[in-house]
Amino acid sequence: MTYQLYIGDRTFSSWSLRGWLMLEKFGLDYNTNLVGLYAGTYREELAHLAPARTVPAMQTPEGYVLTDSLAMGETLVERHPDIDLYPRDGAARALARTITHEMHSGFMALRDACPNMITHVWEGFKPSDAVLSDLARIEELWALARSRHGQNGPWLFGEYSLADVFYAPVALRITAYDLPVSADAQNYVNAHLSDPAFLAWREASKSETYEPWPYPMDLGRKPWPGDVS
Repeated sequence: MTYQLYIGDRTFSSWSLRGWLMLEKFGLDYNTNLVGLYAGTYREELAHLAPARTVPAMQTPEGYVLTDSLAMGETLVERHPDIDLYPRDGAARALARTITHEMHSGFMALRDACPNMITHVWEGFKPSDAVLSDLARIEELWALARSRHGQNGPWLFGEYSLADVFYAPVALRITAYDLPVSADAQNYVNAHLSDPAFLAWREASKSETYEPWPYPMDLGRKPWPGDVS
């Protein structure tokens, strides 16, 4: 049972990362297909997957096409009830689904001000009040999940779940823009930064180069955590 996953550039595409993590982290069989998101060729490369117009996109072994990361995740939950993509406990499962869906539909200030990228850390970025408000809500959700259900591991619900898949790029944005968060939230961010799956994703991204840089900022650059300056 092999899924076909279509993703864009690893350096920038946060939604592609989510699509990849939900297959990679739960041991599902898949093939990765790269499309030219920043080269502008992705629509032609996705044409055979109508109605797909964005990444990630996923084709099931039967040929069904999913064109949204949340649709992909919920479909995998249905198709693999033996795998704990969400926690099994009813209360934890309800909260995990709730905060996953809130991530999918919200936090637009953070997304708009802090485009996802995983090459370096911007030095001197000043978050707006709207970004700080998004961060406060994110920390509230993380703390609630961790306090109620996260005592048996480093992830939001102890064991890795779809909630962690969806908040992984948030952790990366916090890192890339050196955003202010509490010590507890930083510990959760660090779990993502040291996760072997993310490290493999970032290693693969190093072959991608861009001239000019798609998201220029008049700021200094610091090395990504763990990189040698």
